[in-house]
Amino acid sequence: MTNLVNLRSKSDVIGGITSTLCFLHCLAAPFLFAAQAGMVAGEESHPWWWGTLDTAFLAISFFAVYWSAKKTSKPWVKRAFWSLWLLLALIIVNEKFELMHLVEEIIYLPTVALILLHFYNRHFCRCNDDNCCAD
Repeated sequence: MTNLVNLRSKSDVIGGITSTLCFLHCLAAPFLFAAQAGMVAGEESHPWWWGTLDTAFLAISFFAVYWSAKKTSKPWVKRAFWSLWLLLALIIVNEKFELMHLVEEIIYLPTVALILLHFYNRHFCRCNDDNCCAD
């Protein structure tokens, strides 16, 4: 139980790190696919685990957003966390199921915004005790 409490108190750090890793994952994808295309001429495939990273980052970021939004002292930050996470989730679901054509770079917007919002929240919006953040 102590570890769970410790993770909750570090939700902005976890969220910032997860969002940064997600961003790096998105940046690296085109280069890795281009390199792989050179090795595997004519095949349109990528490692199965590469596609699961999106879902893993999204799941981890859900909990980081949940805990950060719960502990923030500013209501607009809470709304921004959930709006950005929902936008990121919609982009990832759209990419997985190819529902409509979006430029690949669109995923950078909510990802970078989540990174910045976690840093902002960590420095300017943290409650000093549990009572100030009660729902």
